[in-house]
Amino acid sequence: MEIRKAAAGDVPAILGVLDSAVGWLNERGNTAQWGTEPWSSRPRAVERVREMVAEGSPWIAEIGGVPAGTLLMTPFPGPGVAPAGEPEQYVRFLATGARFHGRGVGSALLAHAVEETRRRSVRLLRVDCFAGGGGRLVDYYARNGFTPVESFTDGDRPVQVLERRVCTEG
Repeated sequence: MEIRKAAAGDVPAILGVLDSAVGWLNERGNTAQWGTEPWSSRPRAVERVREMVAEGSPWIAEIGGVPAGTLLMTPFPGPGVAPAGEPEQYVRFLATGARFHGRGVGSALLAHAVEETRRRSVRLLRVDCFAGGGGRLVDYYARNGFTPVESFTDGDRPVQVLERRVCTEG
């Protein structure tokens, strides 16, 4: 697996991973997390991805040259989440393509996010996620070193904010 910096030209690949993740979730009965429509078919979602690629730090994990996962990082949180009050990096749009689930792609991308946060001499890495579905995604982030810090509801969708402190010293 290789993780590389993405650019504006990679938006179709990022959308492809997100679309694949939606299909994978839906096949397992999870329509509440990201809905049922592919990201690429929703103009506002496509624009949001383009904005995040332009404003943030996009990454693509590839296996055999094929996009297997994606992660975008920004120095600010997403909608509905207050800034931390200190410098931070925020994980956005972490997704693994359906055929690559179970191969450690998401964990590798999160480890990469920790290293990027450290490289920028920032101590706080945060993420928010869907908290429904029995808390499986919250548990996933906890297994990857994040601690739940704040919960809220976005419409009828439960959301959990998690954080991970990053050591920036040698």
